[in-house]
Amino acid sequence: MKKHFTKQSSAVIRGIRIAMVVFSVWITGTAAFAQQTTAIGTAKVWGTVDGVSIEGVVQGPSAQVSDLQVACVFEYTEGDIFNAPPALPAALNGLVHLDHDMKGLLTEIRKSGKFLGHANETLLITPPKGTIGGKRLLLIGLGDRNKFTPDLMTGVGSVAMREALKLGVSNFSFASDLKDAGIDSPTALVAGNVVKGVFEAYRAQMWLKDKQMATVKPISKVILLAGPAFFTTAGEGIQEALSAIKN
Repeated sequence: MKKHFTKQSSAVIRGIRIAMVVFSVWITGTAAFAQQTTAIGTAKVWGTVDGVSIEGVVQGPSAQVSDLQVACVFEYTEGDIFNAPPALPAALNGLVHLDHDMKGLLTEIRKSGKFLGHANETLLITPPKGTIGGKRLLLIGLGDRNKFTPDLMTGVGSVAMREALKLGVSNFSFASDLKDAGIDSPTALVAGNVVKGVFEAYRAQMWLKDKQMATVKPISKVILLAGPAFFTTAGEGIQEALSAIKN
């Protein structure tokens, strides 16, 4: 009886130890994740090139205040931004918030085929006052989600800048919305490519302006939006791109 009790007790103790290890790992992992997130509303200027400051903000495209809000969307598939996972949960999904604040317009305009979302396709919307933070909303298509590559974002960044210059705005905010749409993309590389595209387009227009072949108003700030879990990583990619552009 004593021998049986000892074996049983040992098994229980081993089970408790294993549970404690698992719990410890879970707590450590949770703490590490918490340390990697950044509070909503956090803003940081990552750098300035050619008089244009690049600011990172932890915010969604619906809430950010700017002259122009740029949001990127893939070709429509049924319920794509609402299917979490792979899309982000509704509470963290900028596209879901944007659709909600626009009274379902984002889904309606995509589902109806009025905006197909082909790569680099654009659609400019003037939202009713008080619906979103941006005075105007520019949708840029990303094409087929199954064919996405980070290289596409260089061109998308250029499109965003060219459209902003045409509109004569002083600033614009940009949301790639890849994570919102369920694409597991390399955050730093995507952010860096957007910055590269932005300055490729800006410098081309400024070059034409110097030759008196274009009339454009300089942009003072580009605001790159990121979710709480991706702000730091995006900043690393942005800074790397800015360093390369300066050199």
